[in-house]
Amino acid sequence: MSERTKVVVTGVGATTPVGGDVASTWDALVAGRSGVRRIDADWAEILPVKIAAPLAVDVPDATNLTRVEARRLDRSGQMAMIAAREAWADAGAPEVDGDRLGVVIASGIGGVTTLLDAYDVLKAQGPSRISPLTVPMLMPNGPAASVGIEFGARAGVHTTVSACSSGAEGIGYGLEMIRSGRADVVIAGGSEAAIHVLPLAGFAQMRALSTRNDEPERASRPYDKGRDGFVLGEGAGIVILESEQHALARGAQIYAEVAGVGLTSDGHHIAQPEPEGHGVSRAITLALADAALTPADIVHLNAHATSTPVGDVAEVKGVRGALGNDTDHVAVSGTKSMTGHLLGAAGALEGIATILAVHHHLAPPTLNLEDLDDEVTLDVVHGESRALPAGQIAALSNSFGFGGHNVVLAIRSA
Repeated sequence: MSERTKVVVTGVGATTPVGGDVASTWDALVAGRSGVRRIDADWAEILPVKIAAPLAVDVPDATNLTRVEARRLDRSGQMAMIAAREAWADAGAPEVDGDRLGVVIASGIGGVTTLLDAYDVLKAQGPSRISPLTVPMLMPNGPAASVGIEFGARAGVHTTVSACSSGAEGIGYGLEMIRSGRADVVIAGGSEAAIHVLPLAGFAQMRALSTRNDEPERASRPYDKGRDGFVLGEGAGIVILESEQHALARGAQIYAEVAGVGLTSDGHHIAQPEPEGHGVSRAITLALADAALTPADIVHLNAHATSTPVGDVAEVKGVRGALGNDTDHVAVSGTKSMTGHLLGAAGALEGIATILAVHHHLAPPTLNLEDLDDEVTLDVVHGESRALPAGQIAALSNSFGFGGHNVVLAIRSA
């Protein structure tokens, strides 16, 4: 199969802080509804940060996951399975030989709640009370493995782990699996469930989280002068990728084309972005080249935009470095303002948001942007959603992670 095989999206699935599925999530993003709220748990009282963005619909309630299945999966695995089943059904349950079906489901942290809860059981009740499923549930590749078994994938099951860029890298890896001829169909995306006292305490000690505890829905405010950190979220986003030839042969619906991916690393700092955004610029440039696009072709950008003081500005500099000073034609959305930051699932969810923005020709708003930072010289959509140009259009989705990982997806309308 040619390395330039077109790869298209034929199904999407998600469970997020703003919706239990893709339809409700997209409706919330377009309407500008926040999923951030105060943490309803006793352990939150000891933390300086008492807000997060948990799932809008808990698992397994009101989902296609049974309680028996739920008990055998870490929360991140539960979310991945729910989203994968939705995406598979949305794609029309494609008939594909298992040898030609792949899975790439990312995670930034893995089964951290299983690990920490099991340690509590060990201390309180002893080793005989530890579940024999503990290791499969805590493995970072657990969600990918479970989904691979569910659908009989034998072309390869993979887990990309690159902090907050993991989900986007998962989609990019799926793209390469199809281009290289390893698979005809790939279930790709990311899942994360880390709303727990220890991860929150760790992020809080780094001063990475917003402490706007009294105004949860206003806490995540990308590009605003009053931003003070990100809000931790959870959820999963999954896409069904197919070679265009395979999709057309079975008459599948096509949302958009994943036209290119750009991957770079900063080589700068374990947690801080390179301040001038050089790695960001290179990732964007590589994604454009991979997709045979120019900066003038881009009409929309789903920005990483975590709402951290340093990160938001570094991203702006990187975008400017790649797209140039004339970016008035690029409508920028910061959807973490509504969903919070899903860590390893963020890039997958935001990839889906970009796919749907291109498909529906509509850019979601950025919440809580009341006083634009002077260094943010981009056209940030806020207040309400904005229509994108008619015809074939192209967009970018940015994802960056601790360790200096930069991943950019280029999405083109079908």
